[in-house]
Amino acid sequence: MSDEHTHQSFETRAIHAGNTADPLTGAVVPPIYQVSTYKQDGVGGLRGGYEYSRSANPTRTALEENLAALEGGRRGLAFASGLAAEDCLLRTLLAPGDHVVIPNDAYGGTFRLFAKVVQRWGVDFSVADTSDVDAVRGAVNDRTKVIWVETPSNPLLGITDIAAVAGVARSAGAKLVVDNTFASPYLQQPLSLGADVVVHSLTKYMGGHSDVVGGALVTADEALGEELAYHQNAMGAVAGPFDSWIVLRGIKTLAVRMDRHSENAGKIVEMLTQHPKVTQVLYPGLPEHPGHEIAAKQMKAFGGMISFRVEGGEEAAVGVCDRAKLFTLGESLGGVESLIEHPGRMTHASVAGSALEVPADLVRLSVGIENVDDLLADLRQALG
Repeated sequence: MSDEHTHQSFETRAIHAGNTADPLTGAVVPPIYQVSTYKQDGVGGLRGGYEYSRSANPTRTALEENLAALEGGRRGLAFASGLAAEDCLLRTLLAPGDHVVIPNDAYGGTFRLFAKVVQRWGVDFSVADTSDVDAVRGAVNDRTKVIWVETPSNPLLGITDIAAVAGVARSAGAKLVVDNTFASPYLQQPLSLGADVVVHSLTKYMGGHSDVVGGALVTADEALGEELAYHQNAMGAVAGPFDSWIVLRGIKTLAVRMDRHSENAGKIVEMLTQHPKVTQVLYPGLPEHPGHEIAAKQMKAFGGMISFRVEGGEEAAVGVCDRAKLFTLGESLGGVESLIEHPGRMTHASVAGSALEVPADLVRLSVGIENVDDLLADLRQALG
């Protein structure tokens, strides 16, 4: 992170970090450098270090500087998707014979990457309830190189004490990786709590408008950042310049959007907890949530993601999803529009039959920034 932005507020960094006025025209928004290669001033005479856009592109550089500033990290890297970022990270940190601890409540795509791809490469993993520090400690062995955490988790909204698990990772000589997608850096900054690497799906809250796919890594350590940058270039799944520009534009309103997401979610949770057809509401803002105190300590607010369980089992949950009108039935999350889904049949179908299988009666909401009275009315009619 540039020293220029160290003492600025989050909202100011979101708008200005990496967003230097164009030196040629004075344009206040970084241009889209839709280019593959760059003229050299003699062999090896690079202008600003740019030679080929897989290795570096000025628009992507602007985004990567912005990401590092928002997470309080030393290096930010932008990728073609969140899973591309995860893949680069794992292949940088791990070798055949190594071991990883993963959460028992994780994004289905992350589990698929471990179970169907990384494990075939000779990397083993154990599943643990990361909200239980002793369970994490018990899952670590002498081959553990990474402890992987999602907090809040997807889709059960579990909370992990980042600082406590960071202590476990340090004692084991392992890296703590935190997927910060659900919270965004506006609500939570894991590096300040002891994490080594933060992972983001930029597709979600960072982009914020359901119009781009991207991923990111941010490191606390400059040397690890350089190593990841080497692998990013060697493997090639980089964010394109237009996608980088779209995410940069989205980030500028991240703070105001997250305030509204959280405000709307709080009101929807209040309604759901009183609804006779809802058997359980999973939201870290609820005082009865087992991770509420930790979430209140390490998060600015509780975010826009809600999961709940309904009477009548799987078919009833699917029915709620089908009857929703303003809440769009679709995968993904974090956009300005509200989404609803059935995790068991949609985003988490890949974990069926595993230790990460989600309840069949579960519905997940990504609460948008529409008028909350309209959202409440839609949910009431969907629940029946």
